[in-house]
Amino acid sequence: MTSFTNLTGAAEIGANCYLIKIGASSIVLDAGVHPKKVGNEAKPRLDLLEEEELQAIMITHAHLDHIGALPVLQEKHPRAEVIMTQATAEVGRVMLHNSVNVMMSQRMFDGVAEYPFFSHGELDHAANNWVTRPYEKPFRIGRSGEVLATLYDAGHILGSCGVLLETQAGMRIFYTGDVQFENQSIIPGAAFPEEGVDVLIMECTHGATERSVNYTREREMNRFAKAIRETLQSGGAALIPVFALGKTQELLYELGKMRDSGRIPDVPIYSGGLGAKVTAVYDRMTYDTPRLQPGFTLRGSVETAPLPRDMEEPLRASPGNIYMVSSGMMSPHTLSNKLAAQVLPHPADAILFVGYSDPESPAARIKAAQPGELVRLGKDAEAGQAYPVQCRVESFDFSGHASRAALLDYARRLSPREIVLVHGDEPARQQMRDELVRYMPAQVRITLPEPGRRCRLSC
Repeated sequence: MTSFTNLTGAAEIGANCYLIKIGASSIVLDAGVHPKKVGNEAKPRLDLLEEEELQAIMITHAHLDHIGALPVLQEKHPRAEVIMTQATAEVGRVMLHNSVNVMMSQRMFDGVAEYPFFSHGELDHAANNWVTRPYEKPFRIGRSGEVLATLYDAGHILGSCGVLLETQAGMRIFYTGDVQFENQSIIPGAAFPEEGVDVLIMECTHGATERSVNYTREREMNRFAKAIRETLQSGGAALIPVFALGKTQELLYELGKMRDSGRIPDVPIYSGGLGAKVTAVYDRMTYDTPRLQPGFTLRGSVETAPLPRDMEEPLRASPGNIYMVSSGMMSPHTLSNKLAAQVLPHPADAILFVGYSDPESPAARIKAAQPGELVRLGKDAEAGQAYPVQCRVESFDFSGHASRAALLDYARRLSPREIVLVHGDEPARQQMRDELVRYMPAQVRITLPEPGRRCRLSC
């Protein structure tokens, strides 16, 4: 019997973790933490694995909602082989060491007694046991090597992969992880299997979002450059909230191009912190990972202004500057959250959003607010000081996730017997299911796995 268990704990994006049982082999796909929750509530349902003897843990990429609980899982299952790409291992160390620092701060200032889940030393010990594999070279995992696995480039961020699992009986299961089929600025689009998959486990982040038929990345980038140019020319500051991993590097590349070509003024671009550490990994692996321009390095091509070290002095949103800082969702205590408090009341300034925002995040509240409306920047809509939205607010689609149309197109081309929908809030999964029912043959089974419940795969 082959089965799938959703260990995320909720039908939403966060704490991504899934158990696949193939015969005598138990394999976990991803081990993330929930970005909105704290303490033990942020972990996936690892308690459901207590009776399992895991043979393998496979990590698709280094965003914390996919790797943040890995050292915890490794401690509970020390004999399981931990597999990822080399780039994910390099970036994963950076992200998880930063996570230790964040957890220690939350323990000190917010009283989260369970933090940190692991120390820097425990992380280093865990990472020494990671096994890295290249793309598109099959290898055996599981009890007696009964499962053949292959990693495929997912086009999402540096090192991201989809995972193909093949059983001895010939059943083929493919997990997309987070995927982007279109080329970004640095990272080329996904190179996924195009046939021969029986079960497709597919993300649906944008399952409830319909992109304009006129959308092109180039057109969107031109609109982005125009907003920056107009803000700076009017004497304002441009705040761009970004994720440290992926979005920072892609947009640094684009801002450098815009500045060199004169599409935006030659002004300081403030960027640093965790994003700078990740950028160093991107540059170090420029010849070792899929790139649109192999050999290109950001630090050698795009000049940025450093942020104050360890907040020795407050960061001020001064007119005429660009601030590309984390976090992308403007979580409390982050630089983007602190700068938003300075930028929101000033009509000449701008906040330019470039990615997904959780509906309950401060970023989503700002996006949804009407001009002049008061918005609070705390953990929820009732927390923190309120600020009037007087600045320019715009959103741009540079997502590292595939559009709904692209996911539907891939599912149709692949034509599996079963599709399991993950990594999406309930409206996204429901709408994706409805679209798949419309466009896929009637015999294709569409599964929305409930958290914590094991379901048998149909093949």
